[in-house]
Amino acid sequence: MSYTDMNSETIDRWIDQGWEWGTPISHEAFIKAKKGNWNVLLTPTRPVPKEWFPDLCHCKILGLASGGGQQMPIFSALGAECTVLDYSQKQIGSEIAVAKREGYTINTVRADMTKPLPFKNDTFDFIFHPVSNCYIENVIPVWKECYRVLKKGGILMAGLDNGINFIFDVTESKLTFSLPFNPLKDPQLKEALEKTDDGIQFSHTLDEQIRGQIQSGFSIKDLYEDYNDCGPLKEHGVPTFWATLAVK
Repeated sequence: MSYTDMNSETIDRWIDQGWEWGTPISHEAFIKAKKGNWNVLLTPTRPVPKEWFPDLCHCKILGLASGGGQQMPIFSALGAECTVLDYSQKQIGSEIAVAKREGYTINTVRADMTKPLPFKNDTFDFIFHPVSNCYIENVIPVWKECYRVLKKGGILMAGLDNGINFIFDVTESKLTFSLPFNPLKDPQLKEALEKTDDGIQFSHTLDEQIRGQIQSGFSIKDLYEDYNDCGPLKEHGVPTFWATLAVK
């Protein structure tokens, strides 16, 4: 079994346990979005600025590793034509269930984003990619594929883990590990993740996450930092995530 297959199974298990990022939005939230009252997250706590968004009516959107019925229903309520790609069957199932409940159409694709994306060149106007690169070893091919499937002038919004979470123990009180964090190259890291049922996760550098987008052809137009939703790092004002706005 590949590590991405293991992560897919792990996320399905988390969803059964009530995982925050696998809980679909309510009908009430969908109705509010149709009335213009909405926000979405790329990172744990800070809503994406509204000025980042293009006109979403008839916008062709790819939700990349964005299943779970949280962002795509909002974009659909605003008139977008949405496709979601995710490797978790249960995340895909949630998208289908919300679309059926609210009466809109969504294209769902279960696929591994470490492989070439199953779309033609210049297909989408906008890619929405919440924090998920931490579950893959090499992010550069993802940026190249995003560039390929976006139309010229298309927008990529990405949520990114900056690596700081990986160096602490689960209590966030003790420096425990070194960077880079790669459990495929260090059995002790893999064992530590297995003990906490955290799947197979990886740290990534600024070079990989942001410079990688630039070298793939994107122009970075804006970014911001965000924090864990709770814990000592948040309490001490330590940012642990970035969000980026890039244009092809």
